[in-house]
Amino acid sequence: MKSEDDSLDQNDDELFEHYRFVASKGQEPLRVDKFLMNFIEYATRNKIQQAAKNGHIWVNGGIVKQNYKVKPDDEVKVLFEHPPHEFLLVPEDIPLDIVYEDEVLLVVNKPAGMVVHPGHGNYSGTLINALLHHIDNLPANSNERPGLVHRIDKDTSGLLVVAKTESAMTHLAKQFFDKTSEREYIALVWGDVEQDEGTIEGNIARNPKNRLQMQVFPEGNEGKEAVTHYKVLERFGYVSLVSCKLETGRTHQIRVHMKYIGHTLFNDERYGGEKILKGTTFTKYRQFVDNAFKILPRQALHAKTLGFVHPITGKHMRFDSEIPEDMSDCIDKWRHYAQHTR
Repeated sequence: MKSEDDSLDQNDDELFEHYRFVASKGQEPLRVDKFLMNFIEYATRNKIQQAAKNGHIWVNGGIVKQNYKVKPDDEVKVLFEHPPHEFLLVPEDIPLDIVYEDEVLLVVNKPAGMVVHPGHGNYSGTLINALLHHIDNLPANSNERPGLVHRIDKDTSGLLVVAKTESAMTHLAKQFFDKTSEREYIALVWGDVEQDEGTIEGNIARNPKNRLQMQVFPEGNEGKEAVTHYKVLERFGYVSLVSCKLETGRTHQIRVHMKYIGHTLFNDERYGGEKILKGTTFTKYRQFVDNAFKILPRQALHAKTLGFVHPITGKHMRFDSEIPEDMSDCIDKWRHYAQHTR
């Protein structure tokens, strides 16, 4: 699957976001609106259907309706209206949970549900918008994203370090590149993990049939090297609580690696964890799991620990954060269930 996205000026008052995808040779017939939902993050069905009504979806150069069935090698293009770039990076007075701050960096505890940087479908309310209000003249990284040394997913909670100067950005980014930073995540995963601890290795790249997912390529013929070290903290029968330490930092790394070894994150909708993957068929159990999903309406993943060397002092710094209430309550619910079913 090939894809590209760019911006096209339609006139002085409008700016559209343009996406182009070429369906793979193994593509099964699929409605174009559902096809695009698999390839454009945060694009709602309504937004895609509106684009179709406006004549802004093309397949092989011709305008199509939303019920067109995409076939192998089809070229699909879509245009969405969105704010100009200069309106994306605006300061917004959004509260930040700052764990530490000095003249060159800060460590923030990001809540679940907050997008890290503006992009399609999330033009405001992001961590970047909040940081720009808190700090003047944030340095841009290689992707023109102010202050960001690394990032975590929208529905993952936890710690991030932000650079306030260019020298700090360079110094911290090198630590992440050299794999000398410390990052520990806590995850609740489906299944009783067989080994008490282990290492998952496997290159990660985009899933060719669903661009919103990443995929492990164990032969190493695609993607980038990815290494995750895990350790089981508690076992609750049908789910396990694990610690994951990152040696590399690929997109969705823990989510993809844990699924790869058969232990998808609990309630990780993008990777199928919102379904009952382990357990019984009893109605009471299904109701219990549904209630657990309601308590934690996101993937069960928290960036708990972050360690690095300070760019100026050379001192090793290590920060730890509490597991947020929604995830903690879900874990307690499973712990109570396990104690009463053994």
